[in-house]
Amino acid sequence: MERRSTHYSREFKIKAVELSNERGTVAQVAKELDISYENLKRWKKEYKAGKYHQEPGVVKSNPVEEELKQLRKELHEIKLERDILKKAVGIFSKSDR
Repeated sequence: MERRSTHYSREFKIKAVELSNERGTVAQVAKELDISYENLKRWKKEYKAGKYHQEPGVVKSNPVEEELKQLRKELHEIKLERDILKKAVGIFSKSDR
């Protein structure tokens, strides 16, 4: 007998997990939805880990990492401004002599 692979949508997985959370029995919900008990168990674990809470295509980021990224960008810009000012001071001081 061939095994056939079925792709379930993100919304279906979320609804299945929420249904199993409401009823409390993974096996019964899996049987009602005609899906594998192991699949539903794995989806439940992924749901708890937060995999299905974010929008598709959106990368979840840590606020600390976001702040670090923003600060690095700001530091880079400030260094550029400093270098430009150093060059300007050098140019103007040469013309004063």
